Amino acid sequence: MCSCEEPHGGWGRCAPSPILFLSLLLSAAPLGLLGEEARQVSLEVIPDPAGPPENLLHIRAVGSNSTLHYVWSTLGPPAVLLVATDTPHSALSVNWSLLLSSEPSGGLVVLPKDSIQFSSAVVFTRLFEFDSTNTSDAAAEPPGKPYPPYCLADFSWNNITHSLDPATLSATFRGHPIDDPTRAFANGSLAFRVQAFSRSGRPAQPPRLLHTADTCQLEVALDGAVPRGNRSLFRLEVATLGQGPDYPSMREQHSIDDEYAPAVFQLDQLLWGSLPSGFMQWRPVAFSQKQGGRESALPCQASPLYPTSAYVVPQSPIVRAFFGSQNNFCAFNLTFGTSTGPGYWDQHYLSWSMLLGVGIPPVDALSPLVLGIMAVALGAPGLMLLAGGLFLLLGPKRYSEYQPIN
Repeated sequence: MCSCEEPHGGWGRCAPSPILFLSLLLSAAPLGLLGEEARQVSLEVIPDPAGPPENLLHIRAVGSNSTLHYVWSTLGPPAVLLVATDTPHSALSVNWSLLLSSEPSGGLVVLPKDSIQFSSAVVFTRLFEFDSTNTSDAAAEPPGKPYPPYCLADFSWNNITHSLDPATLSATFRGHPIDDPTRAFANGSLAFRVQAFSRSGRPAQPPRLLHTADTCQLEVALDGAVPRGNRSLFRLEVATLGQGPDYPSMREQHSIDDEYAPAVFQLDQLLWGSLPSGFMQWRPVAFSQKQGGRESALPCQASPLYPTSAYVVPQSPIVRAFFGSQNNFCAFNLTFGTSTGPGYWDQHYLSWSMLLGVGIPPVDALSPLVLGIMAVALGAPGLMLLAGGLFLLLGPKRYSEYQPIN
């Protein structure tokens, strides 16, 4: 069971800070450190041959000299393992009897073990709800009256096989609380939509994060659940493992270009260790409508990282199976919206997206639209001065009509 103690951490900054103009003239987004422009991607639900279907989704992305393994599961709280190897022949091995036991260590292995270059895990532990009706301070902590949190380890999840879509390389985990005395989720659900990519590009829907072949996208959507307050704000707790004894770090990047995510000039990143390493990347924005747009955009505030020693993190069997019993966890919170709206109360919908990957995180270059505007704004005055100077130098000469008197 989850602890119901209040999470640590406060609200992060969303407003862009001043930046030097020259720092914005960056090169196009680099590919991941693994250097694969395209990958052969497969999605597989790994069944338990001795029991009912279990939600264990394996995404295997094979390049010319490396392989990425994303292992998603809702055994316990929703969680993902990210493993990168330096061979195109690495494989995932699952021992179901060990994985489902009380001591699952060794139940999930990537072979050969000496090919592993990076590994970490992300666990989505709790969903908090606050009633912000009487809260006028946007930076208040907590952002309103707290309700008992939803422990995601105590959710019941759909059979992932029914939502598997090889054409779009996607699948959706959809769940609701097993114990729901208020029937808040009677007609609602919490969904985790996972999508892999075989090459670089952008989704059609905002925030249109730039992905590469080394990344996997997650969209978290709360849809149709009845809020317990009139103006409920939601907060998602995310726990992660450090690489070795070190915790990952949080960074912000800023840009003057908001063509792909209007009015959002910031990109947040969680970076594990030294390279080759992994990352999480997201824009600090969520949406209160399914067709996300500027009118339904909500600020997404990220708290600083904090250790989870104050309470016991809900255990993920796949994390324990791969990493053993180590407890080098830290966590952060993502708070969606403010009391002034728009908010979840508009259409009882909330969605947020992030990328998970290995290597150098994708970085947005200035878009063709912004480059065109800059070219016109900076080039037109120069062209006018040049044209004027050439006209004065090379233009026709005018002579006086008066004749000199000898």
